[in-house]
Amino acid sequence: MSAQPPRVLVADDEPALAAYLLGRLAALWPEATLLPPARNGLEALATIRGEEPDCAFLDIRMPGLTGLELAAQVEGATHVVFVTAYDQYAVEAFDRDAVDYLVKPVDDERLARAIARLTAKIASREAPPGIAQVLARIAATLPGGTGGYLRWVRALKGEEVHQIPLDEVLYFQAQDKYTCVVTHEGESLIRTALTELGRQLDPAVFAQVHRSTVVNLNFVAATRRDLGGRVFLRLKDGKRTELPVSRAYAHLFRQM
Repeated sequence: MSAQPPRVLVADDEPALAAYLLGRLAALWPEATLLPPARNGLEALATIRGEEPDCAFLDIRMPGLTGLELAAQVEGATHVVFVTAYDQYAVEAFDRDAVDYLVKPVDDERLARAIARLTAKIASREAPPGIAQVLARIAATLPGGTGGYLRWVRALKGEEVHQIPLDEVLYFQAQDKYTCVVTHEGESLIRTALTELGRQLDPAVFAQVHRSTVVNLNFVAATRRDLGGRVFLRLKDGKRTELPVSRAYAHLFRQM
């Protein structure tokens, strides 16, 4: 075993998720010393360079530097575990011998396996492997890369962060610096801008209908044109919600 307790960093821009992971680490790895969490990639990089923790749990999507960009700059003896909101299909490119990963929401059994691997590596003073090629493969599988589209989002509802599958989303709507996620269960907020979010959505399922609105086509029941020629979409939401379609996108619904 290592002469000193292993030191662990958690980096996640969602305070509730960082607090949850820290709590589970404290319960499952009581001998570890948990450093104050980093709120973004730049803060995490500064902590890793200054404190040189034995391992770092890095959220893949963070402001400043993403977890992937951060990992590419990690030098020394810090082992990396990626934490991702994408399911196993989206992270098939992970080489489990080179890097480990956890899928949110993190469950205790999977976290315990990651801890066991880290404990063995730290005890044997195993050097973290070069992971440049692994990072490239991971990036290619994630939304915005050359692989699949976004499958679910993390959204804030009240004081809770919810994991929302994309097939449950009725529509997205820009709201100041946030994007409102509307489902049958209500509304939640994400901090991703609608323009950035749109690039991560499957265009066969989600269509931009207004500069501030992207709709799930699976929930469109009908279209209506008023006397002024404006087009509206009626949704299958039990409330007969109607969304206006701007003239720039009206041609998408002429056949409905």
